[in-house]
Amino acid sequence: QVQLVESGGGLVQAGGSLRLSCAASGLTFSNKQMGWFRQAPGKEREFVAAISWSGDMTYYADSVKGRFTISRDNAKNTVYLQMNSLKPEDTAVYYCAAGSRFNFPRTRAYEYGYWGQGTQVTVSS
Repeated sequence: QVQLVESGGGLVQAGGSLRLSCAASGLTFSNKQMGWFRQAPGKEREFVAAISWSGDMTYYADSVKGRFTISRDNAKNTVYLQMNSLKPEDTAVYYCAAGSRFNFPRTRAYEYGYWGQGTQVTVSS
């Protein structure tokens, strides 16, 4: 079965950095567009970043542009989210998701068919 497993979350001070990883199995990873979403308590899940199946195209939410970088290693079936200059408002559970390679970028949660369990990121002020 398909599994997406996130790791790398934790507690960091404002201005710090974290690198999230998402290891995929049970699907043809190199054929999937990958996305990162986040959900803060009491809020809807929101789009953070997406990367095309080949890795040659990326797309970011305005709130993270210039601070976060999405990348992927198709040989390792893994997608990454490098998060720099973190702010308290970045605190959320972060989820990776896999979707069709077509129609890039997909920014709505319902456009992704597979999800990980999430990893908590907490940024203290």
